[in-house]
Amino acid sequence: MGTANDIPVRSTGRSQAKASRRTAVLAAAAALFAERGYNGVSIEELGAAAGVSGPAVYRHFPSKSAVLSALLIGVSEDLLEGGRAVVGESSTAEEAASGLIEFHVDFALGQADVIRVQDRDLASLAEEDERRVRSLQRQYVEVWVDAASALHPDCDLPLLRRRIQAVFGLINSTSHTVGRRMSARETARLRSLLERMAWAALNA
Repeated sequence: MGTANDIPVRSTGRSQAKASRRTAVLAAAAALFAERGYNGVSIEELGAAAGVSGPAVYRHFPSKSAVLSALLIGVSEDLLEGGRAVVGESSTAEEAASGLIEFHVDFALGQADVIRVQDRDLASLAEEDERRVRSLQRQYVEVWVDAASALHPDCDLPLLRRRIQAVFGLINSTSHTVGRRMSARETARLRSLLERMAWAALNA
């Protein structure tokens, strides 16, 4: 007969398995939506790519639209949280700005599929979810604006925002050109190039 101490262990195991399957569905969605577009992927195909049956996807998400929402809202929340953490851990304005560049380059190289999905399928979100994504993105931009204005206190804020948008365009554009089988050396060289170019653009 099991003890009371057994219950949390089993519950935690089930929770971890559920979280793992949910993560697998989101990862599959990012790859498939990036390749074929949101409207070109069925729930059955999504489930198969994640290693579960099509109907099993509904145990984690109420609809395919909810998968897209979770993917884009989740990455927007991660960007905002990560950007704030970078600034909070920086001791100088230069360190904060360079840290944000490194953080965003890592994001672009590691989440190229998600960037492609957002570029093409943001409008497929429910209106409320699209507003949520755009709000999170605006807050992320303001994290950069605050850091850049500390670095360039005499620069007009509208100009700083244009510089920052240019930096985002520069970095995010790699999501449409990088291959999934880049070697570690190729990735390191690209990361270094993007960081140097982004720093030049931010300080132009």
